[in-house]
Amino acid sequence: MNQQELESYLISVRRHLHQYPELSNQEFETTKSIEKWLKELAIPIRNTDLNTGVFADIKGGKQGPIVAIRADIDALPIEEKTGLPYASKIKGVMHACGHDFHTAALIGAAYLLKENLSQLNGSVRLIFQPAEELGGGAKHVIEDGQLDGVKAIIGLHNKPELPVGTIGIKEGPLMAAVDRFQIVLYGKGSHAALPQNGNDPIVAAGQLITALQTIVSRNVSPLQNAVVSVTKIIGGSTWNVIPGEVSLEGTVRTFNPIIREEIKTKFYTIVNAIAAAFSQEVEINWFPGPPALVNHKSITEIVETAARQQSLEVIQPEPSTAGEDFSYYLLNIPGTFAFFGTNGNEDWHHPEFTVDESALLQAAYFLYESARELLNQHSIS
Repeated sequence: MNQQELESYLISVRRHLHQYPELSNQEFETTKSIEKWLKELAIPIRNTDLNTGVFADIKGGKQGPIVAIRADIDALPIEEKTGLPYASKIKGVMHACGHDFHTAALIGAAYLLKENLSQLNGSVRLIFQPAEELGGGAKHVIEDGQLDGVKAIIGLHNKPELPVGTIGIKEGPLMAAVDRFQIVLYGKGSHAALPQNGNDPIVAAGQLITALQTIVSRNVSPLQNAVVSVTKIIGGSTWNVIPGEVSLEGTVRTFNPIIREEIKTKFYTIVNAIAAAFSQEVEINWFPGPPALVNHKSITEIVETAARQQSLEVIQPEPSTAGEDFSYYLLNIPGTFAFFGTNGNEDWHHPEFTVDESALLQAAYFLYESARELLNQHSIS
């Protein structure tokens, strides 16, 4: 295929995926499609014990290390409202984070790698990862042995606010650690006109929401980045009854592991103290998610060189407080993750989210050139 044919092919791949999105750990048809496309390229597929996801090795013409390229394949429980002719055909499910773009880009990189085997000083492992949106898919991939023997890993994520032709590459922290919390306040219900006969959990919840905001504003250095957000409150059933309980949920985002633990400690202190002050029993559930995504210096420098050779405009991106379980790979081996400009109209997880498909061929070449450049660096460690 020439470049125009390859671009048309990748757009068709992406649009097929976009029409048939699947939720985390349910990517069965997506897995079958990826396997079919790789088999058409005569790329051997690796064995796996995972129910979804595809892994494959492309062995170059020369001996050398193994490097990996990763794309995520799952979608979100969002009803699409783009009005596109190739919009999701699955009710309530949408590729609202662009994982279809990532997957198609990796298929394109696989084609380019296969066409240029003689130039590869080693092997490239393709990782089509399931369940990124749940924050644990990468851990299962590692446990499945798909990182075995790999010396370095690269990945990318579309970035709607960046124009096509621009890439954000940065060593160090790029995306935040993610924690989720649930709180249930158990008070005593009463008639709304007789609050003295109960222990009002709604008033306690209001105080709690306000106090939790002081964790960042008064306990975290202004030079550090952190977010504490209460995003869900459930309590009460009618206008004239004080309920017996209120539940709250939310998230904490951090970049520094020390700050992450300090926030958790302070969180528990505040919740327990306010519950006691308002005569509430309290239940706290804390769900730790992926750690902060921290790019490795030497790999980032190599990938930046590859991007500049491709004539992409390289910028220093602002870190994102969104999470990304690619960070688990970086706890095990060196690697880097980049933001790829797609000139979108809405940000991730929006029902009208789109990407500019003219960035797709660029993304495929970026992954291909980066992998090839990594293989040329025999000092990968």
